[in-house]
Amino acid sequence: MIPEYVKEQAQHELARRSFWYYCKLKAPDFYKDNRTYLKDMCNKLQEFYESNRKVLVINLPPRHGKSRTAGLFVQWLLGKDNKNKVMTGSYNETLSGSFAKQVRDSIQETGGLYEKVFPNTKIKYGEASMSKWALQGNEEANYLATSPTGTATGFGCSLMIIDDLIKNSEEAYNELTLNKQKDWFNNTMLSRTETGFKIIIIMTRWCTNDLAGYILDTYDDVEHINYKAVQEDGSMLCEDILNKEDYLFKTKEMNDDIVEANYNQTPIDVKGKLYGEFKVWQELPKYSIKKNKTDTADTGADFLCSINYIEYNQEAYITDIIYTDESMEATEPMVAEMLVNDEVNVAEIESNNGGRGFARNVERIIKEQYSTNRVQIKSIPQTKNKESRILTSSAWVNNHVYMPFNWKNKYPKFYKSVSSYMKKGKNEHDDAEDVLASIYEDIANKKQMQFGYNRII
Repeated sequence: MIPEYVKEQAQHELARRSFWYYCKLKAPDFYKDNRTYLKDMCNKLQEFYESNRKVLVINLPPRHGKSRTAGLFVQWLLGKDNKNKVMTGSYNETLSGSFAKQVRDSIQETGGLYEKVFPNTKIKYGEASMSKWALQGNEEANYLATSPTGTATGFGCSLMIIDDLIKNSEEAYNELTLNKQKDWFNNTMLSRTETGFKIIIIMTRWCTNDLAGYILDTYDDVEHINYKAVQEDGSMLCEDILNKEDYLFKTKEMNDDIVEANYNQTPIDVKGKLYGEFKVWQELPKYSIKKNKTDTADTGADFLCSINYIEYNQEAYITDIIYTDESMEATEPMVAEMLVNDEVNVAEIESNNGGRGFARNVERIIKEQYSTNRVQIKSIPQTKNKESRILTSSAWVNNHVYMPFNWKNKYPKFYKSVSSYMKKGKNEHDDAEDVLASIYEDIANKKQMQFGYNRII
């Protein structure tokens, strides 16, 4: 008969070798063999750590153990190698500090399971604050918890874990917040990584433009683990953790977009986008007049948007686009060249915020450099609320504006703007959408627009 202490030693050795087995020993009531998604996630975490891949993205429903598993994984890695340096980031200091404290307290527990599995891994005396601490035998800290408003100065990491970076749906709808998070990742967090580093992103898939979406779109060879609460056949991911009855009760009065994002990893902006897929023209219709609408950049952060189009049968066929944040010195000759080369007959340039001067300069360039009076330039004031105009015009624009073939690749910045613009929430730019609204007003609302917009400069 095998003595109990021998069995225990064998279990501890298995826990040192297998992350899944370590989780089972540490929290047997949660990490059960019949919870197959947990076993799969734990095994993939270990495989990722032992592979040459740099980035892993995990999307998981709430209360299914994503943060708990990440904490146990950090414990296990520090036990495997005391030289590992881990940096974690969450949406605020409280959450990231709590994550750090749980890892630290587990390692510090006297006579606990961790001490038995990894007896040589101990917290360094005097270096055990909640958010930054070191292990014995190391001169530098092994762990730092931070956030987009925190600091990472003076710390380098071999493993970066970003957990729950988006707090709620309001942040997910806010493009400025999303861009700040990506800037924080690129300019702060990545600069702290050391040779051979690895990155794990664990989060609810709130929107296509969140950090997880950005990572998946930007980097090659990213490992992606994606778990939905409700499976394709209608069954639940794990009945022990969330059964169908409880799911229906919890989500009964919840916004559908938030349900799909929180529980089924379907980004809210898939449904919350202003525009759907645009139509593409295959052949231009016969026409007598080609038009242009231009909105100059109001500030240094704005984009100039200039669109050439043909009106035919109450629909707009886009023929060329300029969408850029370059200065007026650069955009004036660009717009003039596009108007002439595309044989535009009438160009209407919004006169607000310097647009009148822009229009005069474009007209001058056309006459001086191209020696033609074919393009009629109009300077048009705009007094209506921009956001209201954009929302009001959106359905018509999506149904009656035809884009040129391959427009997504030919005009990538324009495409990014119109494909990510949200019906509600803060959008970083609205210049492209504003010009599309102007085209709507020109075609679909002529009677209301025929007075006050005819003055030729």
